[in-house]
Amino acid sequence: MALDPQLLEILACPDTHHAPLNYDAQAQTLTCTECGRIFEVRDDVPVLLLDEARGGPVERS
Repeated sequence: MALDPQLLEILACPDTHHAPLNYDAQAQTLTCTECGRIFEVRDDVPVLLLDEARGGPVERS
């Protein structure tokens, strides 16, 4: 089963910029168009938790 197209239209990055997400059905991931974070889709449910995202902006000290 794939994510509902209407759901994909309203999903956004949970960070403060709330940028749109690109869906990769084969990899089962959503990628933020602004910060580059990659969110997994598990059992057709997007996991939009910043703590569980991969990649994204690099923190500078």
